[in-house]
Amino acid sequence: MPHEAFCREAGNGPAVVCLHANASSSSQWQALMERLAPDYRVLAPDAYGAGKSPDWPSDRQISLGDEVELIEPLLAKAGAPLALVGHSYGAAVALLAALRHPERIAALVLYEPTLFALIDARQPPPNAADGIRATVAQSAAALDAGDPAAAAEHFIDYWMGPGSWRQMPERRQAPIAASMRNVRRWAYALLSEPTALAAFTTLRVPVLYLLGERSTAAAHAVAELLLASLPRVERLEFAGLGHMGPVTHPQPVNEAIAAFLALHHPVR
Repeated sequence: MPHEAFCREAGNGPAVVCLHANASSSSQWQALMERLAPDYRVLAPDAYGAGKSPDWPSDRQISLGDEVELIEPLLAKAGAPLALVGHSYGAAVALLAALRHPERIAALVLYEPTLFALIDARQPPPNAADGIRATVAQSAAALDAGDPAAAAEHFIDYWMGPGSWRQMPERRQAPIAASMRNVRRWAYALLSEPTALAAFTTLRVPVLYLLGERSTAAAHAVAELLLASLPRVERLEFAGLGHMGPVTHPQPVNEAIAAFLALHHPVR
């Protein structure tokens, strides 16, 4: 039986599908959905093991292609042309979904896709992905010791800066700590993705590539590679923001997304 992703939906009009980051869920897009719903039909699915979607059901290591397969029914339901918006892991999934069916993509918005395999393919370790590798190892060790909160602290502080986890309200900490059970599979999917950098030179859809000035070396290294490869890409960096900009500062990020969609996926 095929697995079905839980999906939030709002609005009417041209379709926009929003894919969330790791340690998050479709709820991260609530403000963007409200911003776009007057003009667009916005769909935001939960990935495997996130929100209300099922856990990954196999002993086989998950791939980004498996994540694309999970949302494929939603993409078909959305119809063409559609726009894809992705953040972090979700942006990596969005890129692969666009490669699979570029003819149905009107526009692509990416906030720091975490395709770390591209870094390793360009230069074997040690390299700019060492920080995320070390973080995953620390989080995994904490999980093995029965401490998911410590696992989450390593992960969140890597992406958001030292002390970020301890400053987070407890109500937000609990679901993130629970999600850490997936940290090894997230890392495997992102570090083992076989798609070559050259494949992205064929993706001739308009792309808005969003960056946080204060993000990690790994996120910036992926950006350097993809920005040089995507044929129709526009780069926008947010001063003072980090990797979690869509969550910590949704207003400027969402306005940039809305402006790009108005140009490349306009309401008829």
